[in-house]
Amino acid sequence: MTIIAAADGSALGNPGPAGWAWYVDDSCWQAGGWPHGTNNQGELMAVLDLFKSTAHLPHEDLRILCDSQYVINCITKWMPGWKRKGWRKADGKPVLNVDLLKEIDQAIAGRKYTFEWVKGHAGHDLNEAADERARAVALAYQQGTAAPVGPGFPGALQAVAAGPATPGVAAPAAPAGQPVQPAPAASRLLAEPALFGESGIFGQADLFSELDDEIRPGGIPAEDVVLELERELLRPDVRADIGRVGVLLHPDFAEIGSSGRYWTRDAMLMALEENPGEAVVLEPLSADRLSDTSILLTYRTVARSGTALRSSLWVLDRDQWRLRFHQGTPEK
Repeated sequence: MTIIAAADGSALGNPGPAGWAWYVDDSCWQAGGWPHGTNNQGELMAVLDLFKSTAHLPHEDLRILCDSQYVINCITKWMPGWKRKGWRKADGKPVLNVDLLKEIDQAIAGRKYTFEWVKGHAGHDLNEAADERARAVALAYQQGTAAPVGPGFPGALQAVAAGPATPGVAAPAAPAGQPVQPAPAASRLLAEPALFGESGIFGQADLFSELDDEIRPGGIPAEDVVLELERELLRPDVRADIGRVGVLLHPDFAEIGSSGRYWTRDAMLMALEENPGEAVVLEPLSADRLSDTSILLTYRTVARSGTALRSSLWVLDRDQWRLRFHQGTPEK
């Protein structure tokens, strides 16, 4: 028998109140979350809990439907290399979400499994069901209310219903079917660990939070937000961070590079992991809002290797600006 399940995560604000869930059917699913986490942590935790919840069926094939190429690539492509390097990336920096990845590495040992990428919010029944449950937990933490954690997997040896208080650290299990009881908002603020202390653009903890001025009245114009995100994406330290780049790039991202090569999202992530490139200076040319959900940037980059004219199409996807297409042309 093959177990088919969707796994998904949700973070309001990214980072912010976060939830995760896996879903087989209405009688077999589980969810949990944290007061503060990221989408990637939610996605990873959903996969980890699915493996733990099916550990009593080690000989069954497990087919995992996932809309996060970051998670799929972490587990199926990048993790072996990171382990050989002591859980460090090509640039020597620690791998993000390493605690969760180490637990997943242990949980998948000896298991038969495959991952299948599905496009999020595209009407896939299992993916939509997992997404709804993950988002419900995130909303519960945001509002200080209870959220159902699901019945779990029949015969599971141990549930992880509430999820760890801090991503990657196990928490006591809640009885199957019982609700999560998030702490009151005030106590969450006092007890919450500083997981995201690094300052990003505009003093925000997360570089890729939704900052659109139409969604946040009185905020920074969307054109300025996208320009700053483009600057961040050109920094070698950011480009070497697969997790951060994975959040910025749209699932359908494509690029025609200055060399004429066509790049897919997966190919770009793998290339940047090994070589994040040189530092460049961005000289803006224009930022045109094509619609409420799309902005076209044009600019010049100046580097030791020369100058290039570039264009980037950014789209608003799930309340977050993501790079959909990029093209570069060497300047003569």
